Amino acid sequence: MDEETGDVSDVCLELPAYAVRAGARENILMDPAKVTAAIVTCGGLCPGLNNVVAGLVNKLMDYGVKGGNILGIRYGFRGFYDKEFKPVLLTKESVDGLQLLGGTILGTSRGGANMREIVKKIDMWGINMLFVVGGNGGNAGANAIHQSCKKSDVHCAVVGIPKSIDNDILLIDKCFGFDTAVEEAQRALLAAKVEASSAYKGIGLVKLMGRQSGFIAMQASLASGVVDAVLIPEVPFEIYGPHGLFHYLEGVIQRKGHAVVCVAEGAGQTIVAQSSKASEPPATDASGNPILMDIGKFLRKEIKSYFKGADVKYIDPTYMIRAIPCASTDRIYCKILAHNAVHAAFAGYTGITVGLVNTHYVYLPIPVVIAAPRTVDPKGKMWNRLRASIGQPTFSSDDDPFSSLMSEDSGTMEGAVGV
Repeated sequence: MDEETGDVSDVCLELPAYAVRAGARENILMDPAKVTAAIVTCGGLCPGLNNVVAGLVNKLMDYGVKGGNILGIRYGFRGFYDKEFKPVLLTKESVDGLQLLGGTILGTSRGGANMREIVKKIDMWGINMLFVVGGNGGNAGANAIHQSCKKSDVHCAVVGIPKSIDNDILLIDKCFGFDTAVEEAQRALLAAKVEASSAYKGIGLVKLMGRQSGFIAMQASLASGVVDAVLIPEVPFEIYGPHGLFHYLEGVIQRKGHAVVCVAEGAGQTIVAQSSKASEPPATDASGNPILMDIGKFLRKEIKSYFKGADVKYIDPTYMIRAIPCASTDRIYCKILAHNAVHAAFAGYTGITVGLVNTHYVYLPIPVVIAAPRTVDPKGKMWNRLRASIGQPTFSSDDDPFSSLMSEDSGTMEGAVGV
């Protein structure tokens, strides 16, 4: 991987021996005239969902699948068995222009993966191709469907298309919609810069997506060039004390007159929990993800209390970023992923997901990519490239290999150009 091209990964992983190069095959194992395909979108919104749906439908019909044989499952997995939400028929005409719209025409939801009912409907409706567009939870559901079909002797090719606006799918170079999310996130950061710099002791605070992985916060902050401090889930931090965030911000405000802070939603959960004296384990959502405490509102309150007279502007653009149409690079990426997913199903692959790994489009067994979330490497080049560019210490009393590079007077890193 070439980091200089903008790749967010710090580690060059060897392409697994069990990965198979994606693409069309000379011989196919499915008769297009006998194919009934289903498409389902799961989890939270992400730029590009409609693009993937349109790409799947167009490529299926290019193979010769009849328009009446492509089903759009409504509102996630529950659309298989919830009588209120009947599947919709998808054709080239019905998805024409869909790639220009944000969201998903099929609707989405979390959870609802009743395997027995899903496999029952797959068998009843004669579905022999199922495309699941989802994140870790969606792909886990796809794998469970694959295993259940296999156990029940129901013949259906189950193919996943990994989706995560947080970019946290293991092994995958980059998830679709990530570039769009980073570009849109910069708008919030630039607005925070304008607000903060226009006020006396102004502090702009922006909360971005990132439950377990801080890729959006890291990339958007590095790209925008206006952020003074970045907080992500992978890097513990303190807010008080001589090594804390607030001590650092005091120096920034003294030097510049204002400051901008970017925080990922999953950062500092331990600090918020200790402050609220929460004794119970965090609840989980329908997908099994821990329900996060609001680090953004917590920091806003603490900043106002610590920095007397400061003008604090808090921006949370989460839903604005998720809902927008995707940028041109993501449109191309979505189309390639969709086409390769269809190629996989016609070649007889099942229980696999398609993605870009070390710049190659490949098919991977789903269990491989859902084994753990992909995270920012705190010792990697990209994170420390960001720290070097903005002069950010670790905000921790632990030994910091970069602390000797910090100038207490200026609050900037010196001699770190080689990072």
